[in-house]
Amino acid sequence: MDQPCSYKPHIRVGDQSYPAYELKNLFRYLKQNFSNEVAERLYSDIGIGESELMQSQFVYVWQVDYAMNYLRQLSPDLEIAAKAASSYKVAQLDVLLPHLAKFNTLGECLQFAISHPELVGSFSDNLLRNDDGRLYVRWLNTNKVDIERYSFQFQHSICSLLAFAKELTGENIRVSHIALAEPVRVVEFLSAQSGADISFDSEFFEWSIEHRYLALPVTYSFEQAVANQRTETSHSYISQVLTILRELAPELPSMDAMADRQSISARTLRRRLASANTSYQKLVDQVRCQMAIDLILTSDYSIDEISDLMGFGDVSHFRQSFKHWIGHPPGHFHRLNSPLIRGD
Repeated sequence: MDQPCSYKPHIRVGDQSYPAYELKNLFRYLKQNFSNEVAERLYSDIGIGESELMQSQFVYVWQVDYAMNYLRQLSPDLEIAAKAASSYKVAQLDVLLPHLAKFNTLGECLQFAISHPELVGSFSDNLLRNDDGRLYVRWLNTNKVDIERYSFQFQHSICSLLAFAKELTGENIRVSHIALAEPVRVVEFLSAQSGADISFDSEFFEWSIEHRYLALPVTYSFEQAVANQRTETSHSYISQVLTILRELAPELPSMDAMADRQSISARTLRRRLASANTSYQKLVDQVRCQMAIDLILTSDYSIDEISDLMGFGDVSHFRQSFKHWIGHPPGHFHRLNSPLIRGD
């Protein structure tokens, strides 16, 4: 997986699809470690029945996000995300199984997972780089998720990947390092599961793995697991809106103008987005933030020039907006991340 460094704007939001196996696994963990009553309450909260979920390949991102936060609030254990994810099994990956069965190495499986957020699910944009025999995966919090919730998602992702990798290769896969953008705390389970050198108070969340692990052959037998697999189609209103916004960027329409394009009222547009757990302004911010990140990381434009390209009349307004989106001013973000892309 010796690929050039790249920015992956893969975050999924609202009513965009997310693989149902994630939600199924969370419910299994709830029933095994809490109670059926706790699981039933969650079913009610997210508006899906157990039989419906078991027959589904995709659910909504907001339902998985809600379930993860629900689990986080159930327990004071700050490592519950890592523990829940470590119980995952390859056979439970339903929609992914026919794809993974085509690959020969762990790196090919991971490359597919990173490149197909619509099939794998993603709570974050990522910055990938290869350096000194390692693949580094840096998470970019473009959706302004609070740190505890974001850390939960980050730890859950690492440990689920490790659980699947171990089963796919039959080897004990180790992570080289994990950087956490939070204060020092107990991480005994995460440390034991990953084997990583864990650092705190970082400016980002990041993990890395040696290329030698990615070169390991896949030894898992998929024959029975992929039998009778089907693929559902999924529909997302948010995806439609995001497509229009990206086509029109940087001249993004007002909510009234977007509603007119769809021959609906602004009230209907607002209601549809609210029912998918988002808002028009959040989608506009997502598109503008991702556009700005891409320009900062991959172009030679100055911050002033990027501000002009994005239609900001005042560079100070762009700086304020970017800090609101990502938590850092654009200049600091450039110094922190651009060398990873450019090899400076």
